[in-house]
Amino acid sequence: MVMTPQHESSSDGQPTGYACIQRYVKTLDSSPGVYRMLDGDSRVLYVGKARNLKARVSNYARPGHSGRIERMIASTASMMFLTTRTETEALLLEQNLIKQLKPKYNVLLRDDKSFPNILVAKDHAFPQIKKHRGAKKEKGAYFGPFASAGAVNRTLNQLQKAFLLRNCSDSMFESRSRPCLLYQIKRCSGPCVGLISEQDYRESVRDAERFLSGRSTKVQEDLAEQMMAASEAMEFERAAGLRDRIRALTQVQTSQGINPRGVAEADVIGLYMDSGQACVQVFFIRANQNWGNKDFYPRVGADVSAAEVMEAFLGQFYDNKEPPRQLILSDAIENADLMQDALSEKVGRKVEILVPQRGEKQELVAGALRNARESLARRMSESATQAKLLRGVAEAFDLDAPPARIEVYDNSHIQGTNAVGGMIVAGPEGYMKNAYRKFNIRGDDLTPGDDFGMMKEVLNRRFTRLQKEDPDRDKGLWPDLLLIDGGAGQVSAVHEIMAQHGVEDIPMVGVAKGIDRDHGKEEFHRIGQRPFALKRNDPVLYFIQRLRDEAHRFAIGTHRAKRAKAVGATPLDEVPGVGAARKRALLAHFGSAKAVSRANLADLKAVEGISAGLAQKVYDFFHDKG
Repeated sequence: MVMTPQHESSSDGQPTGYACIQRYVKTLDSSPGVYRMLDGDSRVLYVGKARNLKARVSNYARPGHSGRIERMIASTASMMFLTTRTETEALLLEQNLIKQLKPKYNVLLRDDKSFPNILVAKDHAFPQIKKHRGAKKEKGAYFGPFASAGAVNRTLNQLQKAFLLRNCSDSMFESRSRPCLLYQIKRCSGPCVGLISEQDYRESVRDAERFLSGRSTKVQEDLAEQMMAASEAMEFERAAGLRDRIRALTQVQTSQGINPRGVAEADVIGLYMDSGQACVQVFFIRANQNWGNKDFYPRVGADVSAAEVMEAFLGQFYDNKEPPRQLILSDAIENADLMQDALSEKVGRKVEILVPQRGEKQELVAGALRNARESLARRMSESATQAKLLRGVAEAFDLDAPPARIEVYDNSHIQGTNAVGGMIVAGPEGYMKNAYRKFNIRGDDLTPGDDFGMMKEVLNRRFTRLQKEDPDRDKGLWPDLLLIDGGAGQVSAVHEIMAQHGVEDIPMVGVAKGIDRDHGKEEFHRIGQRPFALKRNDPVLYFIQRLRDEAHRFAIGTHRAKRAKAVGATPLDEVPGVGAARKRALLAHFGSAKAVSRANLADLKAVEGISAGLAQKVYDFFHDKG
């Protein structure tokens, strides 16, 4: 890719709007590329692609645009250009910059996370079947994506019933001396203690892979034949087990709802727009099976076309995901040829974009559209309720306007150990879970159980980071309201930290249990004001309670995870060069970390996977401390 910066931001006093854009048109040629429109503070307003930069930018230099584009042009003080070799490169670069820069006037996909897969691991004589998320680095066969962890878990549950494959870790497998509970409830064939041969287990793995690859009918036919043979041989217990396995496979198919015959591998994408909001519903079809659906709510404007929303969604959604062989859309996009070329080039095979008008594919799109319409209606209803509650919060706490970002803090510990702080965030669209943060309490000078000190540390670190990441408060990271779990003491401690950071303009409220410490008698504390309470049936009170409970849940969960990790910790964790695999090898060889610490150098060198150099490091670690 050839990327040549043509212009940078104009200096003060230069023309803006149409005049600014007309000045740039004179310098452009017909190359493909990407353009950026910036405001007077050099903030990116919009990122666009062009087959012909001169022709595309010329369009902005003439009046006659929608209200949204007119506002964008009026704010434009400078432009930047990057030329590319091909139009396809321009498309890929555009979507990459949109995700990175999040311009105000672009359609923006939010909450774009990876999706889980089912992995049949192949690095063991008895392969493990498990949920997998992230990069596909582990050796094995991957099946997916599934729309959610719940969809994967339901499928795994039924697959365990049907094929009796293990889901335990390799270290647990190696340490078993008798079968676990999963064997007792007929969810595993007990390979860890030799209750099934390696050959028979691999046959079960092969059947599971055939089922996940869409050859379920053949698998069920084979199981049915085996059941009949077992019945005729009067092996009734084995026949009953095979019958249960067939039922489990049928349950997987039934739970999937839609299993199209004519669509082997596709994402079915339906877009519904209403009142300046949009919902995109994606159904994942793999191996002729429906592996769940997921809804997305891209940021759009009132006058954005369906074609623009759909194209932006495809570019951003598949930026970090492998597209299937077919994308079946409810709405056509303007640059379908470019998008097909870009996605095909990315995965090294043909990707086809379809907008069906009849047949099974059109029925699939109709189902996705119906789900998108219903999901958007629910979301708009919830948003209206949330907006009303936020107005109530502003009234209750004398705020200038409904808060767009509420941060709620809570701490969790047991007698001061494994102390953590939790921060949850809520706004007009509900909980903003991608903004949640956890804080490992580090203060060595804190008295165990010092809640005031813990809260001061958490807020000190929070405001230090805010002032570093968003010093001008223009990125939307600063809260409009702080809610603290606690009374006058906690509020005073937090106020002290805020004053130290020069933060005097953010309202802060402490939420304390009343005299009887029950729901409904909460007292609200603010600096320099008397505590007050809300009526028991006030919806705002329920809303505050839910926020506090969510913060408590998040902090407790973080604390338990930290405690569990600490329970499993050993001195080996501190030895340089000893990772999880080598730690398992040492523990399996010697039986305990204490035995490792007492081992001589020759014994350490005898452990499989431990080199002479690493053995020396382990020996020195435990023998140079005295």
